[in-house]
Amino acid sequence: MSSRFAASTDQEIKFSIIIPARNEEKYIGRCLESLAAAAAAFPGQVEAIVVLNRCTDQTAAIAESYGAVTLVNDSKNLSQIRNAGIRAARGDIIVTIDADSWVTDNMLIEIDRMLATGQYIGGGVRSAFERNSLGITMSALVLIVPLIIKYGLVTVGLFWGYKKDFEAIHGFNERMLMAEDADFASRLKKWGKQNGKKYGTVTKAIMTTSCRKFDQGGDWYLFFHPHIVFAYLKGTDRKYADETYYEMEYKEMK
Repeated sequence: MSSRFAASTDQEIKFSIIIPARNEEKYIGRCLESLAAAAAAFPGQVEAIVVLNRCTDQTAAIAESYGAVTLVNDSKNLSQIRNAGIRAARGDIIVTIDADSWVTDNMLIEIDRMLATGQYIGGGVRSAFERNSLGITMSALVLIVPLIIKYGLVTVGLFWGYKKDFEAIHGFNERMLMAEDADFASRLKKWGKQNGKKYGTVTKAIMTTSCRKFDQGGDWYLFFHPHIVFAYLKGTDRKYADETYYEMEYKEMK
């Protein structure tokens, strides 16, 4: 496969897309395929940086087959993992996304359009699960509503903005092990307000994310396990962070 992203170090990079990945061989190809399609509108100006975290599968090989940059960060801390990718980024605009998510072809066009208005500090996106059910809806609500109460009305899942603004707020909070995305969004929104800009949400493009946690734990998992919701709100609980992210192994569903 020929490189789908900027490869030469001499090229001027506009977008740097940061993707944390731990044993993501089942998902990383779909993620990168969608990003490559979105990058087609900016030939030679988009780099993908896959931050490999304790990978023992083919994630690195798949990422490199797309022309993505790979680097290794083995910490059990998503903030540290994402920040490592941001530090390595050469682009003026940062985009962060999880390896089990994918975007529509117009995502980067919409991000560029919104930033070009000068009205937005950055922001999030409209997102959806790959499937839905009553259990997923209720599980999402019991998590989202308390997070909104704590962090304010922000969109998460995929973040975008100028690298200088990511750096101005010191990236993702490395003291947090969970809900670091909501914390980041809240701080970016406050930084925007200080600079007379709004926190934006891309609505004309969409990000879709997998339901693998629901596939494994059940669609009602969060609804019937409120202690996990409290762990999200606390943000620093190592036991539940490991259970939910860092030590979780996804099994093939039958």
